[in-house]
Amino acid sequence: MDIPSKYEPQIVEDHWYDYWLANNYFHSTPDSRKPYTIVIPPPNVTGILHMGHMLNTTIQDVLIRRARLLGLNACWVPGTDHASIATEAKVVAKLKEQGIDKRDMSREEFLEHAWEWTHEYGGVILEQLKKLGCSCDWDRTKFTMDEDMSASVIKVFIELFNKGLIYRGYRMVNWDPQAKTTLSDEEVIYEERNGELYYLAYAIEGSDDKVTIATTRPETILGDTAICINPNDERYSNLRGKKAIVPICNRVIPIIEDEYVTMEFGTGCLKVTPAHDENDKLLGEKHQLETIDIFNEDASLNSFGKHFEGMDRFLARKAIVKELKEKGILTKVEPYVNKVGTSERTKAIIEPRLSDQWFLKMENLAKPAISAVLETREVKFFPRKFENTYRHWMENIRDWNISRQLWWGQRIPAYYYGDGENDFVVAESREDALVKAKDKSGNNRLAAEDLKQDEDVLDTWFSSWLWPISVFGGIMEPDNKDVNYYYPSSDLVTAPDILFFWVARMIVAGYEFRGERPFNNVYLTGLVRDKERRKMSKSLGNSPDALKLISNYGADAVRVGLLLSSAAGNDLLFDEALCQQGKNFANKIWNAFRLVKGWEIAELPQPDYSLKGIEWYTARFNQVLEEIEDHFSKYRISEALMATYKLVWDDFCSWLLEIVKPAYQRPIDQKSYIAIITIFENNLKLLHPFMPFLSEEIWQRISDRKPSEALVIASWPEIESYDPEQIKAFNLATEVISGIRNIRKQKNIPLKETLELSVLNKEGITEDLDVVIKKLANVEPISSVDGAVDGALSFRVRSNEYFIPVSGMLDIEAEIKKIREELSYTKGFLQSVTKKLANDRFVNNAPENVVTMEKKKAADAEAKILTLERSLSNLEE
Repeated sequence: MDIPSKYEPQIVEDHWYDYWLANNYFHSTPDSRKPYTIVIPPPNVTGILHMGHMLNTTIQDVLIRRARLLGLNACWVPGTDHASIATEAKVVAKLKEQGIDKRDMSREEFLEHAWEWTHEYGGVILEQLKKLGCSCDWDRTKFTMDEDMSASVIKVFIELFNKGLIYRGYRMVNWDPQAKTTLSDEEVIYEERNGELYYLAYAIEGSDDKVTIATTRPETILGDTAICINPNDERYSNLRGKKAIVPICNRVIPIIEDEYVTMEFGTGCLKVTPAHDENDKLLGEKHQLETIDIFNEDASLNSFGKHFEGMDRFLARKAIVKELKEKGILTKVEPYVNKVGTSERTKAIIEPRLSDQWFLKMENLAKPAISAVLETREVKFFPRKFENTYRHWMENIRDWNISRQLWWGQRIPAYYYGDGENDFVVAESREDALVKAKDKSGNNRLAAEDLKQDEDVLDTWFSSWLWPISVFGGIMEPDNKDVNYYYPSSDLVTAPDILFFWVARMIVAGYEFRGERPFNNVYLTGLVRDKERRKMSKSLGNSPDALKLISNYGADAVRVGLLLSSAAGNDLLFDEALCQQGKNFANKIWNAFRLVKGWEIAELPQPDYSLKGIEWYTARFNQVLEEIEDHFSKYRISEALMATYKLVWDDFCSWLLEIVKPAYQRPIDQKSYIAIITIFENNLKLLHPFMPFLSEEIWQRISDRKPSEALVIASWPEIESYDPEQIKAFNLATEVISGIRNIRKQKNIPLKETLELSVLNKEGITEDLDVVIKKLANVEPISSVDGAVDGALSFRVRSNEYFIPVSGMLDIEAEIKKIREELSYTKGFLQSVTKKLANDRFVNNAPENVVTMEKKKAADAEAKILTLERSLSNLEE
């Protein structure tokens, strides 16, 4: 089989992915093996592959591929989320391009377009994940709007309602005027923004007096129904029992007293607008104030806005401020920084709005989930620092607003049969609802057409919180074989920004509907940032095209590039150079394979140097495997890759292959060749989770393999006993080889020229590895001496000193001069460092790592001076 001179990832990747799919390696069914389960954090059906997905799914694929090699029944369930707000916005925008307004359509007509859009564009990201090498069980692909998934959501809603945990309430909610829907508290992002504080003078009824209030939202004065003062504020004792007149609309409102008002903020007087502020609403209820909502659902002003009706809220603010200024009511404007709530999805500024909504009581539901993470640790977070964030959220949890004013999503199964507040029933179908409505109302004349189903849909998260259960059918069939086998899942890999949105709620759902945790471990990745530490985003233009990266460098190279600097929980500073590093690594492995397969094999005795090299590498392999296992157990995926990277690049390619490599145009002995192939195969097993395509390509080229012998389903190496002293001895030998090579380089002595080596063996090392030193450094003989060797250059390795005679090879006088110059410079350098370390001010005030570095410089300089002085002495004698 001809081996191409270059590794071509584009050709290789498509071939092997198709091969894996054709042989069904990714599919899992329950059997006698221990399961290892991951459910993918379902990306939005509207999504495309970006750097965050690349990192997250690469980590999942590393874990699932390793589990497969460990002999576990690995099951990785893929799927997408219907993303109510985002998808509906996409469909509305597409219809608008066609000149169609959603408001002119029936719900059924709109949903036809939504499903058409979903079938055409939805799930693109799952196809893109295949390009990255993700080994998901594609036969198990789920969508949160699949018929069975939606049925699970409706069943859960009804169960929670029947338990009294879901209720309908008229509450102040977060309103997204762009999406025209309510949002949960967790979907609101608060941002600091520069604004202004406006001081307005309200007239007091029946007098010439004025009362000044300060507000950041002058447009909402049209909804004012009171002014509140603190009863302890003597400045306003004259206003007690009086009434004020709201500017522009001239509404007469009471002046009320409440200790809620902060006397130090603004003027100490508060305008009360119950329809547009949560705290004002509470004051309004306490003092029985009128509630006046001045906004339409798109945050334009309604009829209460007087002559500003129909105007957008921010344009209205400017117009109102202008009128207030003209009328002398605006007395002062100050710069003011405040936190503004924005929609996580649309980025629109949120409006507090009173509305009938559905809520889920969370306080008692949250208790088992709090205990599971913070007390029993049945669910473990990696890294643990996120437990504090989890604690804060869960111990301050509020009821979850689960209704959304959208058409795309699971429709709330509530059916109204009358005008009363409680004239509704909750049921799985209209037929069931009719039976319940007749029973509840006592009206047997009710017909199905008399029932009106709630217009709202459920929050997208209300479906995805069931994901680890519902993907295995565990809601509709709690005792089915799949859910009993695969649940709870093993590992969840996700980003910390959805720790509460999704992770916490899944834990809540797990205990509520299965009585146990949904997963054992949560691995929280960092955010992908550019090298300037900016979060990658389309708006900044700093997010590379993920598929283009794969096309340019190959999937394996991109995977390596992402993982090399993605320590758990820490942000990844992505630089495209990391992908080039990954590509260089792939080429290094490919060239090593070509080298090995290019050797001629013969029936020859195994050289001692090959035997020693193979023995050392076998020990080193097991030592590194032990480190890798420890890294995986602690979810240090980046460190596991780095340990593998160094083992293969440094120990295998740079040392072992050089040791066993036969002389030019000479064959290698069969015993060494077989050992190298076995070692190479074990290396490929370690590489496979990180670099699946390259490793499978080389594995299949090493020998003809049947489908049952593919690397993707091979066996992970087991740690065997090894002698650490053997590794230490080899490390010392490599330092000796490096010392000889440095002298050759410095003195321009070619490798083909054999050198003599003498050693002053203070370390008492054995001669076992002399054969390796002779082979790689081309020295002969290696002899022991009791003292310095005249006319020789020397170097030190620990306490041993090594001498290389150079008489007749070098211009001794020129060499002496050169060493003296270097010695003089090094002594000067040491003096400057010593002076710095003698300065108490520097030592006491400099960071500890800086002081440590200076001490190391001093120690290195002292060692170098000893070596130079010895070399000088040897040459001068």
